Amino acid sequence: MEAVCAGKHWDVLLSKGHGEVCGALPFLYGKKFGLKYILLPQLTPWGGPWIDPTLDANSQHWVLEALAEGLRRQKAVLCLQRFAPGVEDWKAFENRGFRHTTHFTYRFDPLPKPEELPQLADRGRKRQLDAVREAYTIDRQVKPSDFAALHVAYWQRRSGHDLLNSELIERVCSTALGRGQALLYGLRDADGTLTAARFAVYDSHCAYALMSAMRPEALRNSMTVLVWTMLTDLYGKTEAFDFEGGTDPGVGHFYSSFGAKKTELHCIYRSRMPFGEKILHL
Repeated sequence: MEAVCAGKHWDVLLSKGHGEVCGALPFLYGKKFGLKYILLPQLTPWGGPWIDPTLDANSQHWVLEALAEGLRRQKAVLCLQRFAPGVEDWKAFENRGFRHTTHFTYRFDPLPKPEELPQLADRGRKRQLDAVREAYTIDRQVKPSDFAALHVAYWQRRSGHDLLNSELIERVCSTALGRGQALLYGLRDADGTLTAARFAVYDSHCAYALMSAMRPEALRNSMTVLVWTMLTDLYGKTEAFDFEGGTDPGVGHFYSSFGAKKTELHCIYRSRMPFGEKILHL
């Protein structure tokens, strides 16, 4: 949270039982014109809730009840939270005035064996791979500053600006790499130019593909080579891989072409005023 919320404010709701923490829900918050809003930080697929997995179903429900009440008491004009995969119980939040919607991502769960990847992918993923491997060298030690420059340039070409500034990109990459919980891989051409790159974080349970970027002249399926390389290197280190996103049909089609499974995530939101969402753009 410190890495993705630097310069901003964040807090965490805790649910305790017998003196032990059994549930948590971290969130980013801010104010505009004196009105409080609660959102997910950038580069954060979901914020929780985190619940002690050893609790039975009834106890887990009461943990969610406590967290939902704590979120309601924040009295935010706008509140948006996305639940972790596997958290299906949103009724505690709905009963407190929050609305429910869904978000989609694409996942490998469990992570397939490296030799299974070509079998799972469709034909489009397999085209021109030899040309990519001949033209580029895989760099497993890309500098965060080089990646940040590539990422900013990529999104400026696509939409005129990058929602992620270079300082945030460098900080998140450096923090995760420093902890040994990230991969930052790239493809370099014969001149050493970074042509494409991808960043993912992971722990023993799951890896998340958070950022990627490429130059306009990059060969087709350059990203496929990077994704397959990451999946191969992650095998045995984590249990699953989340492409992080896919609600957009075009993005979803790209991720599904690897053989990843469409996975539903539950979201809760609340806007206490008609202009709740608009204050973020003022």
